Amino acid sequence: MKVEGFPSKSTISAIKRGFQSQCVSNVKLDGEDFVSKLLDRRWTLPHPDAKIHQVMLSTSKVSQPGRAFSDVSFFNKINPSFSHGLMDKDDREPSFFIVRDDLLHPLINGNKARKLDGLIPLVEDHSVTHVVTCGGCQSAHAAAVAVSCSERGLKSHLLLRGEQPEILTGYNLMSTIYGNVTYVPRSLYANREKMLKSHADYLAGSSGNVIWFDDILEASLSENDGAMSFLQKDAYRSDHPRKIVIVNEGAGDVVALLGLIRLVQYLSQNHILGKERPLKLVVDAGTGTTAVGLGLGAKCLGLPWEVTAVMLADTIDGYRRQEKRLISDFKRHFGLQIDHCFDEIDRGLVHWVERCHPRKFGNVLEGEVEACQHIAQQTGILVDPVYTLAAWEMSTILREQEAEGGATVVMLHTGGTLGMFGLAQRYKSYFSNLKAGLSN
Repeated sequence: MKVEGFPSKSTISAIKRGFQSQCVSNVKLDGEDFVSKLLDRRWTLPHPDAKIHQVMLSTSKVSQPGRAFSDVSFFNKINPSFSHGLMDKDDREPSFFIVRDDLLHPLINGNKARKLDGLIPLVEDHSVTHVVTCGGCQSAHAAAVAVSCSERGLKSHLLLRGEQPEILTGYNLMSTIYGNVTYVPRSLYANREKMLKSHADYLAGSSGNVIWFDDILEASLSENDGAMSFLQKDAYRSDHPRKIVIVNEGAGDVVALLGLIRLVQYLSQNHILGKERPLKLVVDAGTGTTAVGLGLGAKCLGLPWEVTAVMLADTIDGYRRQEKRLISDFKRHFGLQIDHCFDEIDRGLVHWVERCHPRKFGNVLEGEVEACQHIAQQTGILVDPVYTLAAWEMSTILREQEAEGGATVVMLHTGGTLGMFGLAQRYKSYFSNLKAGLSN
């Protein structure tokens, strides 16, 4: 059963037009024309819009690296329309802006929604019936895939690392409700490619067909594929009732960049962030894909924006390798017509920075849960201690460093708030401290 209101599978004539629009021509294009051509495709999100709020900081109580957030005063000025642009922002107090991607969808929000924005329509167009992916026990990616698939009548199969928790909660609960969950021992999970392929082959049996999403992307970009191949695919589907696609962990592949570039194009409109004002765009970095997508969008559109990514899960060398890989894949798939935009790209698109208080990925330090509570009670914005608190901290620091008239600081809220439920199980003592309330 399909939920009404989402894009249905294209007819053959619509597919023909889709191929013409999704394949960027060989003519050299300027940045804006290239991006417009690149983004002329079907999307998961009906619109790229996002609300933007202004967060005011007290001039007498601003954050310093290492200082507790209880010493910082915030105020959320809700201004989602920006009808006159950021030039009319309130400068009476130091402030930064926050793009509220956490509000995109009740369950599929933040960068997960952006990464799947260009992926899900391609899965639909290729008559896929089952999607296999993987993630940690509280994987926001796995839950997003499960919900997206169920909304479109597809079956999702989620391989989650480790053991089933005693109490299902947060993203783990959503994955279980919307998808088909299998828990995989860590020793087997270490070889993700083999694990995913083995499970997909098991699901396919003797009559199904297994493909990797990369194969779908290659087919969708082939100028010689044409509508006839889709007729053949539809016929093939009748002979193979199960068509299973494998999506990599975190959807951290080149197609995920498209949704972030779409967001940058939206934000760069004159009545929103504009194209002229220097910006420091701050984001937390798990795989780093979101940061690279934002950087590519800014580079292609020639924007004076610097993307600052707070490293959470890897070393700076690891993130730079990921950045180079994604840029190389993007140029190979999409960027042949815009080489001039990648001059001096070896210097990198993203400014990778350490978190204020580095730690092993996934760990929460004492006082950070209370910091999230403090922010929520003063601004109405929920951040989590693993991901978005890191971006919030960096945004306050960068705002202090920017003199009056300097670059505007903008934070991208990457969602992930359902992960708080899983953290409450793991860090019971930290969350029990909330019972007394902030006023005490």
